[in-house]
Amino acid sequence: MEQIIEFIHQQSDLFLFTQTGFWIFFGIVLGINAILFKRRVARSAFLFLASLFFYFKTGGYFFTLLIISTITDYTIGLSLGKVDKKIYRKSLLILSLVINLGLLGYFKYTYFLIDILADFSLASIARKDFAADLFNHILGTKFDISSITLPVGISFFTFQTISYTIDVYRRHVKPVKNIIDFGFYVSFFPQLIAGPIVRAKTFIPQIYQTLVLSERWIWQAILLIMGGLFKKMVISDYISINLVDRVFEHPITYSGFEVVMAVYGYALQIYCDFSGYTDIALGAALLLGFRLPTNFNLPYKAISIQDFWRRWHISLSAWLRDYLYISLGGNRKGAIRTTFNIFLTMILGGLWHGAALKFIIWGGLHGIALIVNKGISFLIGRRKSIAFTIIGWFITFHFVIITWIIFRVDSFENAEIMIDRIRWSFLSIDPRTIIASHPYLYGLLAIGFTLHFTPLKLTRFVKLRFLSSPAWLKIIIASLSLYIIILLHQSDLQPFIYFRF
Repeated sequence: MEQIIEFIHQQSDLFLFTQTGFWIFFGIVLGINAILFKRRVARSAFLFLASLFFYFKTGGYFFTLLIISTITDYTIGLSLGKVDKKIYRKSLLILSLVINLGLLGYFKYTYFLIDILADFSLASIARKDFAADLFNHILGTKFDISSITLPVGISFFTFQTISYTIDVYRRHVKPVKNIIDFGFYVSFFPQLIAGPIVRAKTFIPQIYQTLVLSERWIWQAILLIMGGLFKKMVISDYISINLVDRVFEHPITYSGFEVVMAVYGYALQIYCDFSGYTDIALGAALLLGFRLPTNFNLPYKAISIQDFWRRWHISLSAWLRDYLYISLGGNRKGAIRTTFNIFLTMILGGLWHGAALKFIIWGGLHGIALIVNKGISFLIGRRKSIAFTIIGWFITFHFVIITWIIFRVDSFENAEIMIDRIRWSFLSIDPRTIIASHPYLYGLLAIGFTLHFTPLKLTRFVKLRFLSSPAWLKIIIASLSLYIIILLHQSDLQPFIYFRF
């Protein structure tokens, strides 16, 4: 058993979007999907099995959790479709929440809760994988119990299945009758392990539609994939290894200017990493005949913190709004309750990212900012002058940048050191000397932010010109783009940041 688990972990990296192994797998899936495009049931079953295989290769034996979550919410969804009595429906909803959040809570928050309990009780509590230990005793297995391993993607597919059950409970969607179709919806591999979080009402109707894939869709998908690979492999990975990781790990050894550049660098890294994954996921899904929702919309162009959360990780923001904020009462119960609901929603949104105090603080800061934003909007209304727009953008952008420090640091001590270096040692080394010593690095920073802030009209114009160009020219451009991405990728491939959430 131990040899099998070790083999699975060794093979899992082969199925990253940035690895050749994934694209071989995807090419096979794409070919069989094209063969089965007129046989809906067979196509759904094949893509479901392919998605389970993908998760098995990336998550190992944890694919059983995906199956448990699928069976749970499929069964509860069917039951909700058959009962009308409110107490029964609410009991079924609570059962789904207990099972799904129980699994998520065990794997993600057990040690966090143990530490809190130990601090209050002043007692030492063993840190081990209690579930694995139980299985070892009952089944005679030899799972490693030294620590709890977080299953890849559990936060995403758990929220996805919960959204389905709540929507069925609210009668916003009808229960899915076929478990294969439902399993396919839950496990669809392009977005399985890092989103976007897809709603049933968006995805499930597409399962029953005839596959229609135009030449324009194909090239639009290729454009998304190429853009995502460029963001991840050329910009994010290089900035991570050659600037961000070094400075955040040992900030005391760097000047204040380098610390500032690392903070800006992390803002660009996490955006290019996460939106790069999303672009590839959207492109891969589109080639298979499915449209996934947009998850990013140039977030650093936001002119308010509310605007930022309409642009950043849109599927999570919408999930928190629709299933948490509104469930808490939203803005329907007075100003004080609205303020509390906003703050609690963002605290829990921060905690979704990880079981650590830094994520709670990060979420809390964004919660406070949203409350202040709401208050200012109430007092001054929606002014659209150029001055207000520029000031709003500047404050929002730098608030987000500063809070990324809390999000990224390994310790609060390092956060304090970074702030001190910015305050007292900003010009300890001439910035021109620093930039001249790493021209490629700082060139990438400039290119990354320039591309992000390029006017939308120009971006759309370039995309439309590409899509309307002759096929032979598009093939040449795509081939050269892939060659340039491989050529410019000058660092080790890094796991996608949001895999750890």
